[in-house]
Amino acid sequence: MAHLVKIGNSQGIRIPKPLIQQARLEGKELDIQVVNQGLLVTPSKKPRDGWEKAIEVAVSNQEVGIADTEWLDAELTTDEDLEW
Repeated sequence: MAHLVKIGNSQGIRIPKPLIQQARLEGKELDIQVVNQGLLVTPSKKPRDGWEKAIEVAVSNQEVGIADTEWLDAELTTDEDLEW
């Protein structure tokens, strides 16, 4: 069970560690929304979150020859070659 605690002129929510671990919220910035007379607490999702790691993985895969590089050797074409 979580508890409200006084923090200066405001109040905070004290959430037990097992709940934080179960929800995977530890160390994350949180969003809080009012829903159906309650609160919904979720980790903040930032635009492009995780892209840096994905790029690092893609680059490391390319170094060992796993990345798809077939398109790099493709002939360049123009719209003139297309029939409409």
